Amino acid sequence: MHVRARVGAPASDEQLIAEVAQVLDRRGALKHPPVSLAVSDPVALGIAGLFRSPTPSGQVLERFFRHGGADSHELIEAAQLEQGYASAEGHAALHCLIGWVRARVHQRTE
Repeated sequence: MHVRARVGAPASDEQLIAEVAQVLDRRGALKHPPVSLAVSDPVALGIAGLFRSPTPSGQVLERFFRHGGADSHELIEAAQLEQGYASAEGHAALHCLIGWVRARVHQRTE
């Protein structure tokens, strides 16, 4: 399924850090957080921008960053692969990107 960000401009680094922390805190405080509790579109784009690279997974993130849309399975797979190489903070941000994709898929299937 193709997912698309509704906003074209990525979040600044400061916005990205703050929102990732806030979403993770909110999700952690709930026993069963809803799929819809995810980062915003600008933050999802910002996360992709941080991890774009010439690698195959980095290219998926690059396309999402530039065009605002991607195949949900490819985007999740790319983010999961990048998590293996990321710092703890990067791993958390990529986790939030995966959550964003799942929220968009859930939204479209309702």
